[in-house]
Amino acid sequence: MANQIQNRYEFVYLFDVENGNPNGDPDAGNMPRIDPETNFGIVTDVCLKRKVRNYVDVKFNDKSPNRIYIREKSILNNTHKEAYDANGIKLSDSDDKKRKGSGDEVEKVRKWMCDNFYDIRTFGAVMSTGINCGQVRGPVQINFGKSVESIMPLEITITRMAVATEDEAKKQQGDNRTMGRKHVIPYALYKTEGYVSAFLANQTGFNEDDLNLFWEALLNMFEHDHSAARGKMNARKLIVFKHQTALGNAPSYKLFDAVKIDRVNKNDLPSRNFEDYEIKLVRDSVPQNVEIIEML
Repeated sequence: MANQIQNRYEFVYLFDVENGNPNGDPDAGNMPRIDPETNFGIVTDVCLKRKVRNYVDVKFNDKSPNRIYIREKSILNNTHKEAYDANGIKLSDSDDKKRKGSGDEVEKVRKWMCDNFYDIRTFGAVMSTGINCGQVRGPVQINFGKSVESIMPLEITITRMAVATEDEAKKQQGDNRTMGRKHVIPYALYKTEGYVSAFLANQTGFNEDDLNLFWEALLNMFEHDHSAARGKMNARKLIVFKHQTALGNAPSYKLFDAVKIDRVNKNDLPSRNFEDYEIKLVRDSVPQNVEIIEML
C-alpha cells in the first residue's frame, strides 16, 4: 500500500499554445478566454483538471482505484447507486429522486467513492445530487492559468467543401461549400499555480502514488489531447516546492514569486515561441526547509 502524504506542496506549471484555442468561452462564441481589462489570456482550473482526468482515464481505462467520476457522458446518480449497491445498502424506488441517507450510510459510500475514483480523492466532488454520497474537499487545487503577456486572438474563416442538406446544395447550385470560423491564438505562454494539502489528502486517501500520477499527468496530458481546435499545446515547466512538514514552511505566494519569467528580446514584437522567454528560479528567496524539485 502506498504511503500517506506527509508534506505540503505547491507547484508552478508553465504551458504554451501555438495557433490554437486552449480554452474557449461559450459565452463569447468559443473565443479564447481573456481578461477584458488587460487582454491577458485565461485558462480555467476546470479545463486543466479535465485534461488530467482524461490522461488518467486513457492510462487506466476506467479501472479501480483510478476510475474517473466526471467522465464524458457519465450519469452521476447511476454511479452513486453503484456505491450504495457495493456497500449492501438498498434503495427504494423513491430514492432515485432524492435520498438524504443516514450519516453512517453516507460516510460508507463517500469512502467507497474516494477509494475507487481518482478525481474524487484528488480534486474533490459534490455528490449530493439525488442519491446522496456526500461531499469531498480535494487536496489538490489549481488556480486559473494566465498568459505571461497580453494576447490577440484571431478569427479565421475556414471552408468546408460540403453542405449538410440537399436544400443547401440547391441554393448553391452545386457549389456545395460551407463557410465557418475558428478562433486561435498565434502564441501564448501560460502560468498557473497549485497546492497539495497533506491534511486533506489523508482524509480522501490521496497517497504518494496518486501524487506521482498527478505530476505524470501534468507532464504528459497535452500529448493525448491534440485536436485541430487546440493547435500545438505543450507542457514547458513544472517546478514543485516540497515543504518539510504538513503545515508548511513558507507562504505559498513567496514560492510562486520565486519563479520569474522575462522576455529575452524586449522589443515591441509579440512573442511567437517559447525561446522568447527566460525562466529564472530565485533560489535565495526560498527557505532552506522547502525543497525545490524541477520536474521539467
